[in-house]
Amino acid sequence: MTDVLIVDDEADIREIISELLSDEGYSTGTAYDADSAFAAIEAAPPGLIILDIWLQGSRMDGIEILKSVKRDNPGIPIVIISGHGNIEVAVAAVQQGAYDFIEKPFNMNQLLVVVARALEAGRLRRENARLRAAEASGGNLVGSSPAVNALRNKLERVARGGSRVLLTGGPGAGKEVSARYIHAHSDRSDQPFVVVNAASIEPERMEEVLFGSEHPAHPPQAGVFERAHGGTLFIDEVGDMPYGTQSKILRVLIDQAFTRLGGATTVRVDVRVISASNRDLQSEISEGRFREDLFHRLNVVPIEVPSLERRREDIPELAEMFLEMFAREQGLARRRLSEGAIATLQTRDLPGNVRQLRNMMEQVLILGGDSPEIEADELPGGAGSADGEPGLGGIMGLVASLPLREARELFEREYLIAQINRFGGNISRTASFVGMERSALHRKLKLLGVVTTSRGGVRIAFADLESAERDTVAAGAPN
Repeated sequence: MTDVLIVDDEADIREIISELLSDEGYSTGTAYDADSAFAAIEAAPPGLIILDIWLQGSRMDGIEILKSVKRDNPGIPIVIISGHGNIEVAVAAVQQGAYDFIEKPFNMNQLLVVVARALEAGRLRRENARLRAAEASGGNLVGSSPAVNALRNKLERVARGGSRVLLTGGPGAGKEVSARYIHAHSDRSDQPFVVVNAASIEPERMEEVLFGSEHPAHPPQAGVFERAHGGTLFIDEVGDMPYGTQSKILRVLIDQAFTRLGGATTVRVDVRVISASNRDLQSEISEGRFREDLFHRLNVVPIEVPSLERRREDIPELAEMFLEMFAREQGLARRRLSEGAIATLQTRDLPGNVRQLRNMMEQVLILGGDSPEIEADELPGGAGSADGEPGLGGIMGLVASLPLREARELFEREYLIAQINRFGGNISRTASFVGMERSALHRKLKLLGVVTTSRGGVRIAFADLESAERDTVAAGAPN
């Protein structure tokens, strides 16, 4: 990335500033009018722009360039330089977003001080934006369960290369957080991370959003590929992209170049693409809704993001992180989950995954009580709600309709399944929690027809009633 782009119509001014900054260790670029300035910004967005107000022979003056850059690249600080007669204009430029202005003829030391401060301000702004974006998406990749540890190892390995990655998993599982994790651990981490959700864009605007646009009466509008130049572009819900646009995305992935909508100039970019989808893209291919050649370009490294069901041990840590975040952001009282609330969350069906848990924590802080601890009955969809939840939380109506022995078996079966899954399939931890010897628990599980199997590297418990019935018949058979 160029440290400083110098835009001035006077060649000697450009040369003097460039030599001064180069002697101080800064990398510089130069431009003499609006078109050359925009071309330089598109090729490699600089850390700072030094911009003259009056540009002879340019189709746009410095103020118009300032407005355009602040609209499309708000993170780039701009220092205005102007002659004595243009001070009022320079002050107005600062009011419109310029970092500072320096009057010509300028003092070399003053220029160096302003440049150093502006570059540092830009760096801090980008870092703050990165941190806010990470927090808004659910923070870091939180958890220490086997499933999330395995995911973290895969993401770190793939981050070191430049391969395209296709992330799959249920809604709210953390695909964007995973993409950010890859970017943060890659050699592009100090470059832009740009997100576009294909499902949220009107089909007729898709190409403009992706590739930008040109119009004779306006400066070029950058699309997400240009804004991600040098960094990472995350395309979420890629399966929702219009079929006609898919061929153009394919061409960009091959050539790393495109033309803007309405334009004729070739724009070249260096972008790493990470994509994600909730859809089964193989089925979409079979139905003729997704291009197979694009799938193979995106699916160089496929990674599945595990559902919250497969990482229930992480629920307490995730929930506490969200409670801390919302208490800080919204000025709410900091509360903690009781042991009963934690157990309820770990045994509950959460189809919305981490996003659903996040929403629940925000809701319970806003609408819950004033005590320091959050009890189970305060959780959204808790006791007394008619949400039709399956498993342990939804069997009471069925239990009431059964004879005592069958009701007890049903409750014990669902209870033990919930506890085993809560502890990630760990029988020893389950036995310790429920207060049984490990061997006694094994006998009880066999009697109730509860078996475990490995799914995606995590042990899951479920009921196999046919197996229990066979064991019961075998036990009662005569010798």
